[in-house]
Amino acid sequence: MDRGGIFAGDDPFVLAKKWLAEAEASEVNDPNAIALATVDTDGMPNARMVLLKDIESAAFVFYTNYTSKKGEEIAASGKAAFVMHWKSLRRQIRVRGVTEREEGQAADDYYASRSLKSRLGAWASAQSRPLSSRTALMAEVARVTATQGPNPKRPPFWGGVRLIPTEIEFWADGMFRLHDRFRWTRSAVGDPWDVVRLNP
Repeated sequence: MDRGGIFAGDDPFVLAKKWLAEAEASEVNDPNAIALATVDTDGMPNARMVLLKDIESAAFVFYTNYTSKKGEEIAASGKAAFVMHWKSLRRQIRVRGVTEREEGQAADDYYASRSLKSRLGAWASAQSRPLSSRTALMAEVARVTATQGPNPKRPPFWGGVRLIPTEIEFWADGMFRLHDRFRWTRSAVGDPWDVVRLNP
C-alpha cells in the first residue's frame, strides 16, 4: 500500500499526535477542538465542540460534566465518535469507539491545572440543564466560591472520558477533490489494526 509521507507509520496514535503537533503550529484557535458525536436513548444524534486534552498510547481523552447531556449519552451507550478538522493543514481525523471514564489521578491533575474560575465554574454549572438567568448562574458561582474556597477539589460529577477507538480515519485534501483517506479498523479493542485506502 502506498502509505507514505504524512500518512507513514505503524501506530495511529503516534500519527495523530504528530498531526496535532503540526496543527498547533499553524491553526489560529483551538487546534485541539473536536466535534464530538453521541446518541440519545432514542438513537437521535447530538454533536458539539469540545477540547481534546490528551492523546494517550491507546485512547483520546476529553473532560466534561458527567451529568451533562453528552455525559449522560456517553454513559448510556458506552460509545462516541468525533472529527478533528484543521483548515490550515487541510486535514482531518475521524474517530469512533468505546468509552470509559477517567476519574483518577489524571482527572485530578487536569482539573488542578485549570484556572480557579474554571474550577469554580465546574462546580457552579449544572451543565445542559435549564437556567433562569445569568444572574442566577453568577449567584451560584459566588455561593460555591464561598463554600469551596481557593483550592476546590474536583467535583465528583466532573472528570475525563477516554475514547478507545475501533476505527480511525486520516484524511488529507487533494487537488480536484481527489483526497487521500486511510482507515484504520479493528474488530475489538486490543486486536491488530487493518489499514485500507479509501476512495475520496
